[in-house]
Amino acid sequence: MSDQDYDVIVVGGGPAGSTAAALTAEYGHRVLLLEKERFPRYHIGESLMPFCYFSLERLGVLGAMEKLGFTRKYSVQFVNTDGMQSRPFYFFQHLDHPAATTWQVNRAEFDAMLLRHSEARGVEVRQETRVRDVTRGGDGAVTGVIAEGPGGQREELRGRITIDATGRDAFLQSRNRWRRRDPELNKVSIWTYYRGSKRDEGYDEGATTVAYLPGKGWFWYIPLRDDVVSVGIVAEHDYLFAETRRPEEIFAREIRRNAWIEDHLSTGEQFGQYWTTGEYSYRSEYCAEDGAVLAGDAFAFLDPVFSSGVFLALKSGEMAADAVHAALEAGDVSAARFEDYGKRLCRMIEIMRRLVYAFYDPQFRFGDLVGTYPELRGDLTDCLIGNVERSDFAELQSALKQFAGLPEELDYGGRGLSSRDREVVCS
Repeated sequence: MSDQDYDVIVVGGGPAGSTAAALTAEYGHRVLLLEKERFPRYHIGESLMPFCYFSLERLGVLGAMEKLGFTRKYSVQFVNTDGMQSRPFYFFQHLDHPAATTWQVNRAEFDAMLLRHSEARGVEVRQETRVRDVTRGGDGAVTGVIAEGPGGQREELRGRITIDATGRDAFLQSRNRWRRRDPELNKVSIWTYYRGSKRDEGYDEGATTVAYLPGKGWFWYIPLRDDVVSVGIVAEHDYLFAETRRPEEIFAREIRRNAWIEDHLSTGEQFGQYWTTGEYSYRSEYCAEDGAVLAGDAFAFLDPVFSSGVFLALKSGEMAADAVHAALEAGDVSAARFEDYGKRLCRMIEIMRRLVYAFYDPQFRFGDLVGTYPELRGDLTDCLIGNVERSDFAELQSALKQFAGLPEELDYGGRGLSSRDREVVCS
């Protein structure tokens, strides 16, 4: 190989990219990771699902997680508008394993740790390097990338396969016009940070709290290290911006609409900026094309209500690494090699997606579901902790249909797109 030739080029150094890079390097491949920013850098998505543990264990970074000293998370709880709390979903009551305790993380530190780990595993990491384009062979297959370094110089880098882990930028998804937004989950979020706000006691001190707003909007309340709380609102655009477009005014208005949030923030002081984002839920039409595969948010993102973002990023990075290694070993990096990868990942997303739809249904209450079918509390908790690779959630899905309108399974995302079809589809 020349200095510009690699087995694997990973674009994006977030959790999906760093995971995929580290594991493909462990398989013995020559791996290059290109990241447009300089780490550490700010990122939202601070609450981890318990089943993140198993990806972090495979990576070998559990010791590093302990040293970072993040807030421990034992449960998820739900609060209605008048301040009444649900019985918390304690993970340790369902799962007798160290994974039952997870973390509320500072993403700048968490992501930087994963990136450093990939480098320690032999990955060549280039930060402040932006991918401007992909290169293609005569048959249309991706053969590498055109990268621009921090000084503005451009370089052609060749890879037997490219993993797109560019997050919500979704490089290939955007360029190929593959993005398909979820038909119903069209939410907007505004968030900021408080210092000195109240925390519940005991195991609930680090709990993720989902606090309802009128019309099925909701607050997240995530206790972080150093007496900081991440607080955000997710709701329909027209609801949030009906009276003003100033995020601080929207926040002040909505705080008064949930008694628990108002009480818990009463002792705190807001600091830093207000952040806004929209178009939360989407999925790519295809999971791969010849010579390239999508992972993490570059493939799909689901509504944040159950904190699935980092879990799906880690898991898809892990799954993509295994699929890429198998493809390289077989000497076949065609899109068809990744169809099973896409189907597995979509199956996991669909299980959580149906629960998200139920959450937003005006008639749905978790208490009603569990009160009517107490034997399904374990299945529901499995969804909340990320244990969604098991195939049989039929009883839970059947019960949910009695309380909420559930979506049909999306018929895309599990397929790859071959080069011979690409011109027709992408033109």
